[in-house]
Amino acid sequence: MNLRNFSFRRSLGSLVVLAGCTLAVTAMAQVRTETVASGLENPWGVAFLPEGRFVVTEKPGRLRLVAADGRLGAPIQGLPPVAAGGQGGLLDVLADIGFAQNRTLYFCYSEPDAAGGSTNSTALARARLSVDGTKLEALKVIFSQKPKVASRAHFGCRIVETRDGHLFLTLGDRFSRKEDAQTLDNHHGKVVRIAKDGSVPKDNPFVGKAGALPEIWSYGHRNGQGAALAPDGRFWMTEHGPQGGDEINIPRAGINHGWPVITYGENYGGGKIGEGITRKDGMEQPLHYWVPSIAPSGMAFLTSDRYGAAWKGNLFVGSLKFGYLDRIELKDDKVVAEHKLLADGRARIRDVKQGPDGLLYVLTDESDGKLLRLRPN
Repeated sequence: MNLRNFSFRRSLGSLVVLAGCTLAVTAMAQVRTETVASGLENPWGVAFLPEGRFVVTEKPGRLRLVAADGRLGAPIQGLPPVAAGGQGGLLDVLADIGFAQNRTLYFCYSEPDAAGGSTNSTALARARLSVDGTKLEALKVIFSQKPKVASRAHFGCRIVETRDGHLFLTLGDRFSRKEDAQTLDNHHGKVVRIAKDGSVPKDNPFVGKAGALPEIWSYGHRNGQGAALAPDGRFWMTEHGPQGGDEINIPRAGINHGWPVITYGENYGGGKIGEGITRKDGMEQPLHYWVPSIAPSGMAFLTSDRYGAAWKGNLFVGSLKFGYLDRIELKDDKVVAEHKLLADGRARIRDVKQGPDGLLYVLTDESDGKLLRLRPN
């Protein structure tokens, strides 16, 4: 099969191309949705707080508490300056595993340069939510992507807390700097791993390597907008390809994932990227790729049995382009089936998380965005 033939791909209809084979994608009606909250402006990330509450980011630069009954709180005060525009803004948010005791939140965003110019980069901050939930205290920026560039695209910006108490952060290639993804003297097109205070773990793969930034965990990424820990504790991510070639990857220490040298996509409007190759020695193949692109965003593994045995252990990925939630069956780190959920709504799915109640929650990326809860039928 010629994976470069986009007119053929468009005729596939309900088939997805995966590493030279095809998988049927079936429409499912096994869940019903209920609206937890609405009136959110382009929400990007959601985290769970005690007493059934949520904290949600709005891309224009607001952080909101959502009560268990869905009431929206006033914007939380104390955020740093945010370079909102294009794909940038206030993006992911994570509640520390010990939030009930330390009230610590982590959030990532597009950080403007200090001089007020046109350059920006992805930054990660930590802060303590005040007891009354109205403001952030003890704010500290613990990571700032280098270098800053004049771009409104490809910020990445998903945060994952590991079982050993570190943080992973996905970083985009900033679109205009895609070649940087292959060099280690910058943070473009990388996954970084840091401690919660911003320090560099001593066992990071490039610590002590001349010319390499020590925060880097893996490289050769394009724009990772989904990330999660698998049930076995490994870090997984989704990333946007160009025109075709969206990927699921399992970034390991020091691994080169190939962008932009290898890709299953092509330039916007057609034409090969670089040499137009999909494989090269020393570069990791994706676990899975989509042609055409679905624009994958948030992702989560389901570890509960709330939806029955068939769903437990499945991976869930939001599609921005086609407006559905992809339920992905896995076996031995291979995708064996995909099922479209919520396709009737055609809403851009920006984030998906499993809540403390074992149910799935999704955010819709719209001017009147919603936080939805998925109930089993």
